[in-house]
Amino acid sequence: MFPTLPPITRAIIVANVAVFLLEFLMSDRIIELFALWPIGPLFHPWQVVTYAFLHDPHNLMHIVFNMFALYMFGGALENYWREHGAVSFYVAFYFASVLAAAGTELLVLGQSNVVEPVIGASGGVFGVLLGFAWFFPRNKLLVLPIPVPISAWLLVTIYGAIELWLGVTGRQDSVAHFAHLGGMLGGAIMILLWRTTDRGRRTVH
Repeated sequence: MFPTLPPITRAIIVANVAVFLLEFLMSDRIIELFALWPIGPLFHPWQVVTYAFLHDPHNLMHIVFNMFALYMFGGALENYWREHGAVSFYVAFYFASVLAAAGTELLVLGQSNVVEPVIGASGGVFGVLLGFAWFFPRNKLLVLPIPVPISAWLLVTIYGAIELWLGVTGRQDSVAHFAHLGGMLGGAIMILLWRTTDRGRRTVH
């Protein structure tokens, strides 16, 4: 079933898994150079992208959940843009979500004066979730512990509300909740941009 994934989503998943395996060999050095650190001595510009390919090597479920979400929703989103002749926009969309998540988290870390690395593809994944709900709002999804299937738009709305609540209240302080929200924001901005440019292109034709 995995080979049926469209190529860009497949490449993102393969890259994440490959880096995850590499972390077992030199985890500390990779985290130091490529995780997202607050603005300061440990920060480097490339980290706003590279952090999204790192996961906690001591927590297998961290990468499993992120890659499963990409498998479930990223392929459908990539195929949607492929059918509209805009597959390159899917790449821009994913990395815009990653960048927006990084920018949001840097702002939060700067305000909190916390010096800790941020890792994980969750920013991009939350952008993909928002994109899926935007283009397939009525698709029914079954997500535990919710006992019945619910519409994609409702699921993502609930996720967003929970992330906001957890971020504001400071619960689960080991999770970058505002980065997740930033990823959703970046995804929303890119969708609005695409809709504007696509509408303009169709008008010209």
